[in-house]
Amino acid sequence: MRIDIITVLPELLKSPFEASILKRAIEAKLVSVHFHNLRDYTTDNYKSIDDTQFGGGAGMVMMCEPIDKCISALKAERNYDEVIYMTPDGNTLNQGIANKLSLKENIIILCGHYKGVDQRIRDMFITKEISIGDYVLSGGELGAAVLCDSIIRLIPGVLGNETSALTDSFQDNLLAPPIYTKPRDYKGHHVPEVLLSGHAANIEKWREEQAYQRTKKRRPDLLED
Repeated sequence: MRIDIITVLPELLKSPFEASILKRAIEAKLVSVHFHNLRDYTTDNYKSIDDTQFGGGAGMVMMCEPIDKCISALKAERNYDEVIYMTPDGNTLNQGIANKLSLKENIIILCGHYKGVDQRIRDMFITKEISIGDYVLSGGELGAAVLCDSIIRLIPGVLGNETSALTDSFQDNLLAPPIYTKPRDYKGHHVPEVLLSGHAANIEKWREEQAYQRTKKRRPDLLED
């Protein structure tokens, strides 16, 4: 998989990809991530990529031309499955979206900034708009990092245990059940006996029941789906 991220602040984005699972995935060549500084695509002497709104109003708007040049240059080199815009009014990211995107080959992610991008860019290029929650950040960079993490960890070979991602919360519209490790007894708090039984079927049944009860208590909305 190849991910191209278009941003005003590439330095803000690099750190998450230089550690842990994302770093290992890149080093193993399971994914390649490329950052594109939008200011490199403007002919303005001041490297401006934003301007005031038509019709007035507070906040600057990201201009069409630099974004058009960047996306067009990338699309001239290869085909892209999705051109994603990170925006608060996009579809809220969930596990289903991450699952589908993890199957793609080439993705462009455009990070919004200031008041957002000129609507014509959204009309011309964007195939999917994604939000990571009902709140506003200073830019789309942190949202892009969250999106990439949720996608990359699902690529076969990225996680040490291939089944790990399949048992995460939300994969079956259920929250994950309680989990335990050594010691068996910690300050009088004991690991449930069923997990020590070695009986695979009973353990799986217990986990399913616990996942259902936890979801019913904490996120009953998921059961409606």
